[in-house]
Parts: sequence; structure tokens; C-alpha cells
Amino acid sequence: MSPHPPYLFISGPGEPRDRMILDMAFEAGRTAGGLGWFVLTGGLGGVMAAAASGVESVGGTAIALLPGRDRAAASRGHSVVLPTGLGEMRNSLLVRCADAVLAIGESWGTLSEIALAARTGVPIVGIGVTPPSFAGPELMLATDVSSAFERLRASIAL
Repeated sequence: MSPHPPYLFISGPGEPRDRMILDMAFEAGRTAGGLGWFVLTGGLGGVMAAAASGVESVGGTAIALLPGRDRAAASRGHSVVLPTGLGEMRNSLLVRCADAVLAIGESWGTLSEIALAARTGVPIVGIGVTPPSFAGPELMLATDVSSAFERLRASIAL
């Protein structure tokens, strides 16, 4: 049993085309925050901002690992803001710091994070994600936030 609450990286597009993706990200952040889990995001807009807002709505902790060096670039809702100056290389840090990844929606950045999680053995659940043709059992799919958290709880050693 870990001495700390789980760290969940919520990944997804910074500019999703579908409002439902943002609603799911908010719900995922609210659920994780309500469970007392720490939520990691890339700190910017879209899914990242929606997840952080969900965490904030229940008084939880959302941690932003920003690609740039300006703390002011972080979206609201993040309790801790870490400017890395690493650009997209911060995606690796996000995956490596997480006990699990929840990918909501699709973008190139999200796909890179899914691949990094799969390669490093970090449990990953995807909602609204079309698995690449090479995907294996590393990527668990869910149809909604509730079923995603069932899979996440089962995959994280609590």
C-alpha cells in the first residue's frame, strides 16, 4: 500500500472539438479530487483546464506541469503550477510522475502520452480514444467516466 494518494494524469486535447470531451474531463477531475487523488495535467486549456476545474470544485489538488516557463500560462483550478521549460518533453514527466493515466479525447499530444504510458507500464484508460492499430492490452477503453474509474481503481495499487 502506497503512503500517498494516487497521482492521476488526466490527458487530452487542449482544443477539443466536442464539448462532451470537456464535460467528461470536468467530471473526471471532480471524481478524482473527491477521492482525494492528486491530478496531474499539462496545465493549459481544453481537457487540462476542465479537469483542473473539476478538481477545484471539490477542494482537491490539481498539479500543472507547464511546457513553458511562465506560471501565468496555467489555467485556473491548478493548486500547484510547475513551469518546466521543456515543451512537449514534459509529456514524459507527466506520465512518469503518474500512477495511472486517463486519456479523454484525441490529439497528437494525447497519442504521445498514451504511447509513453504503454511503453513504461503505467496503467492507461481511454475515453473517446480510437486505439491505434498496434495497441495492445496496455490501453483499457471505457465508455464514460464512471467505468473509467472502475478500471483505474482496479489497476492502481491502493
